[in-house]
Amino acid sequence: MKLPTFTFRNQQIPFPIIQGGMGIGFSNYLLAGTVSKYGGLGIISSAALDSVVSFRLKEKYNTRGACAKEVSDAKKISEGRPVGINIMVATVNDYENSVLGSMDGGVDIIISGAGLPTKLPAIVETHPRSLEVALVPIVSSARALTIIIKKWEKYHRLPDAVVVEGPLAGGHIGWTKKEDAYAESNKLENLVNEVLELTRQYDIPLIAAGGIHNHCDIKKYLNMGCAAVQMGTRFLATFESGASQEYKEHLVKCTKGDIDLADIPGSPCKLLFRVIKTSPFYQQALNKSRPPLCNKGYILVNGVCAAQNNTDSFCICNGLLASAGVEGNELGLYTVGGRADEINQIISVKDLMQELITNPDVLLSNQMVSHM
Repeated sequence: MKLPTFTFRNQQIPFPIIQGGMGIGFSNYLLAGTVSKYGGLGIISSAALDSVVSFRLKEKYNTRGACAKEVSDAKKISEGRPVGINIMVATVNDYENSVLGSMDGGVDIIISGAGLPTKLPAIVETHPRSLEVALVPIVSSARALTIIIKKWEKYHRLPDAVVVEGPLAGGHIGWTKKEDAYAESNKLENLVNEVLELTRQYDIPLIAAGGIHNHCDIKKYLNMGCAAVQMGTRFLATFESGASQEYKEHLVKCTKGDIDLADIPGSPCKLLFRVIKTSPFYQQALNKSRPPLCNKGYILVNGVCAAQNNTDSFCICNGLLASAGVEGNELGLYTVGGRADEINQIISVKDLMQELITNPDVLLSNQMVSHM
């Protein structure tokens, strides 16, 4: 099966492979720009970009300026191909400036989840580039997408595509209880079938995400009716990702038993959060050896970060910034997807894209011929 192009709104992507927006600083300008250069769709993570860009360039940037700079730098690498950004609804204080800043920088696609992005079209329509940018929500159910469609219709917008994310995704997933995350009904293939019924009514392309690992997985979801797939952890394990060397070493070495779905202690968002158990920062949280502290304030619920004053939550901002080499006074927190144990080496984006778009049966046949 030759992989088709992925077309939505005014954008055409050579291959239906979207690199997930992993924060903080892991899905940076270099990773996103390189993925787009080699035919996928590279996605920047907006989370804490003011800290990430200020650290990278040794110059103070606010959120809007940082998002604009990161996008514009990625587009220089992508050689004219589209670049997107992932903006979490949970980053309430920075959400609007992240949207507008990314548009300032020339972003082509805005993907938004970790909450329902009901206000996204209202923010976008205030910008001169409002009609140029594709808007893509992340959902974990048809019910969530129904709510989004009803809200967006007031602004005469429908999603240009929709990401349906299953429970094997890395970092935050769309459930608060482990029994729901492990339920048969919430397996990605079942969620895809459920959401497809709705997206077909509106002619909206569907993107499958969470636990997609190889060419065969991509073919599976395209054959089910998806227009593309989104992959995070595979791109985390590349030279170009912003993860620290120590983070990448933990990723390559981790086993199935090392992957944990954190709840208590867990993320201040109250969503389940998938991590490597051996993450030094997570071990501190489990052992309650790090006092409650949040001095960043990127992720707030009702105006408060739950990590500030209780030990049931841990400050993911500081842990993730440490994992990107930005925060030197904290230990690392390593988020991964549910199939991270299948990764055994760090490779280049170019080689990963070649692996993902190549039919493994054809590749094996060619290798056999070359050895005859």
